Amino acid sequence: MFNDNWIHELARLEEKGEACVMVTVLEDKGSVPRDAGTKMLVTRDGLVATIGGGHLEHLATKMAREMLLIGDNHLKVERFNLGARLGQCCGGMATLSFEPIGQQQNHLVLFGAGHVAKALLHIVATLPFKVTWIDERENEFPEHLPTGINKLVSDDPVAEVKHMPPNSYYLVMTHNHQLDFDLAKAILKREDVAYFGMIGSQTKRKKFDYRLTERGYDQATVERMVCPIGIAAVKGKHPAEIAVSVAGELIAHYQGEELEQKRPVDTASAIRQSKLA
Repeated sequence: MFNDNWIHELARLEEKGEACVMVTVLEDKGSVPRDAGTKMLVTRDGLVATIGGGHLEHLATKMAREMLLIGDNHLKVERFNLGARLGQCCGGMATLSFEPIGQQQNHLVLFGAGHVAKALLHIVATLPFKVTWIDERENEFPEHLPTGINKLVSDDPVAEVKHMPPNSYYLVMTHNHQLDFDLAKAILKREDVAYFGMIGSQTKRKKFDYRLTERGYDQATVERMVCPIGIAAVKGKHPAEIAVSVAGELIAHYQGEELEQKRPVDTASAIRQSKLA
């Protein structure tokens, strides 16, 4: 018997916030493994139900996982000739649809558990993010955390950077200026960062630009750091106001919008000024 109880599993995946691709046999001609209407769910590391096995299912699974990997949210329809070229001898024709379901979860690494971070987490918890929240001070974390937020108490936050998954978002907003700088160095050494933002003023940005340049970081690498963070149109210094501004920037980024230019236009001049300050 085929296990076609995919509806219950789809509900479970949606509850977890885990994306999947629903593969459906839209049309079958001749001899095919399963009839039109048959469905299969493909996740990053699992399958629910089946479209008949064999090379057709293997190829469909590979295509679906490639869609998940790159975050492709567009419906696709593909036709397969089940002949020798596909490694099957059915001789029929199958048309499959690939329908992404569920929001692709981005991974956010948040350093610092201050007032702005606490306000930000309440917003981010409603967005397509899974969060690793890192601080040295366990007593700074609230007792109850929203779904999708994983706290990490670490005596060495900088060392945690190398353990984070590829294509993560990073936000640095700690209570320690030197720790911010050390985190910046570690994050900028990675080549697979989706976004890196640091809370601070233009003055802080200029000083960090100079210090990073002095330590051998080239201009293109330094420019990957967004500082100040947040949408300029959202004013105010209240933690909730800053949090809304920063959340807006994160949304703009994962939606593919170009972020505001916040670095000094004349970088060399800014570095010279910082050196004299």
